[in-house]
Amino acid sequence: MGFVRMAACIGMPPQALFDAMGAYIGERAANGVFLDGGGLYGTEDAVNFVVRQGDVSRVDGPYAEAKEVVGGWSLLQYDSLEEAVADQREFAELHAKHWPEVTVVSTLRQISEAPDAPGE
Repeated sequence: MGFVRMAACIGMPPQALFDAMGAYIGERAANGVFLDGGGLYGTEDAVNFVVRQGDVSRVDGPYAEAKEVVGGWSLLQYDSLEEAVADQREFAELHAKHWPEVTVVSTLRQISEAPDAPGE
């Protein structure tokens, strides 16, 4: 799973990035790597449920203290870790090329299929 984190309230990406991402995602969808994904709106309307000491409380946005937000996500499937890492780098490079004025953190995480047994 890929995540894109960036500073909150930085505005919309440039059209050139949307165009490059359209081509990038289209290629990966065609070859079966890209399974699903999308961008996320800001935290203005976000809702969090916080579990603290057995109690659940709801906290509605906006979150003035949020400095960084998840701006998008993707579900991807690769044959090897090396392919996944190389492709995530290419994804990050698209942002560097088409939106160089912002700091973006592109994170790749493996999805757990089942919980590991305790002690393993």
